[in-house]
Amino acid sequence: MNNLTASELAAWLNDEARPQPTLLDVRESWEFQTCHIEGSVLIPMNSIPDQLSELKREQPVVCICHHGMRSMQVAHFLDQNGFSNVSNLTGGVDAWARQVDSEMPTY
Repeated sequence: MNNLTASELAAWLNDEARPQPTLLDVRESWEFQTCHIEGSVLIPMNSIPDQLSELKREQPVVCICHHGMRSMQVAHFLDQNGFSNVSNLTGGVDAWARQVDSEMPTY
């Protein structure tokens, strides 16, 4: 599992030469409705075990939450379940809003 800063993720998403990751938002639906990174897929943390089949093991996955703690747990879980290219967004959507997208609401 890797850790990515908001700036590193932004650079990755803007690099057309790199395979684009699945942006896996593991927050609750009300949090996702408040704000999210464009293109993110919402699967709340407690639903991940039941929805593993919806994720492609060969595609890079970046786990996202509010501050990076829940997503780190999910990233470890995915890593232990055969996902080989998993990253955690350090600081979560809060860091994204502060460092990348100043128009994103915070909570």
